[in-house]
Amino acid sequence: MSGAALEPFRYEAPAEALDDLRSRLAATRWPDPETVADWSQGVPLRYLRELCEHWRLEHDWRRAERRLAGLPQFRTEIDGTAIHFLHLPSPHEGALPLLLTHGWPSSVLEFLEVVEPLADPVRDGGAAADAFHVVCPSLPGFGFSAAPRRTGWGPAGIAAAWAELMSRLGYERFAAHGGDWGAAVTRSLAHVAPERLVGIHLDGDHVPRATVERLGAETEYERRALARRNEFGKRGTGYSRLQATRPQTLGAALADSPAGQCAWIVEKFAAWSDGGAEDPAGLFGPQVLLDTVTLYWLTQTAASAARIYWEAAREPTAGPAGNGVPTAVSVYPADINLASERWIAAGDPDLIRYRALERGGHFAALEVPDLFVAELRAAFAAIRERGR
Repeated sequence: MSGAALEPFRYEAPAEALDDLRSRLAATRWPDPETVADWSQGVPLRYLRELCEHWRLEHDWRRAERRLAGLPQFRTEIDGTAIHFLHLPSPHEGALPLLLTHGWPSSVLEFLEVVEPLADPVRDGGAAADAFHVVCPSLPGFGFSAAPRRTGWGPAGIAAAWAELMSRLGYERFAAHGGDWGAAVTRSLAHVAPERLVGIHLDGDHVPRATVERLGAETEYERRALARRNEFGKRGTGYSRLQATRPQTLGAALADSPAGQCAWIVEKFAAWSDGGAEDPAGLFGPQVLLDTVTLYWLTQTAASAARIYWEAAREPTAGPAGNGVPTAVSVYPADINLASERWIAAGDPDLIRYRALERGGHFAALEVPDLFVAELRAAFAAIRERGR
């Protein structure tokens, strides 16, 4: 790969890699069982053993490969790092280019059920006016994107790479969406390339603690949001602190133990989803849940994906939100950091649409794909009506 070349990409795991995975799962040395009857100490041992046994004996990674192979995939080198992306142009004239960015512990797999409806709404009875040319990259160090060999790949660095990617695809003006780290990258795009953005849409938004404390909680929704934020701050941030400070140490453990990698990811799908607290495999389906775990395992990206936390902690603050880029936010009720319209608007004068939804969680495109698609269509319809 050289220069600005866009090379077609297709992944097929070596058979020996899948055999090695099954052998490692069979030889797992398990920890002592928890001393509680819930998930408060982490993934319960019995649940993890059953899920890993399903992984070893029944999970079909080739099915995931076939699903990916049905979509146009490419890689291109940007600043010395090979970036993988899906690119699904719409068949409809006037479609809006849309950049979708995932977060952690996710991947482009999160968007597989939504990219085709976004590109071709007419096939499902929608309007051609809502069509998008969909571009969905893997974050650097995640999945099929290479692990960077230098520092500087925090949200702002990634946003600059995304702007270059869209230029290479011929999209000088585009819309952008993100959740989790994807939201941070999308916010950074509004500073890196504001003149190129039609608008942005976020699944949730990070509102600084100082802002929430200053504004207080005036409504029942804000009181519930504040309680959830406080609970998450007390009991749910250990993973973040570890990945922001010692991603390489953590990576040494996860790169050598598929059961450990499984537990590290599955716990988040349980804690951050709407209805998956006691059985995330039941909510998402074991195939879908284990597809994500397997992708991290086969690509050996535990450490490189965790490193985005370390990078972000050292990246200069981008500055206040806004920058003239119209913003829409959809907040799903089971997400990590709930935020009210009032809290977000206090820091973003360009917020033009806000929705607090009644179902869904952190992985909205997987959990509620129909609602996710409807939110993006409505958000960018409102932004285009504004005429930016």
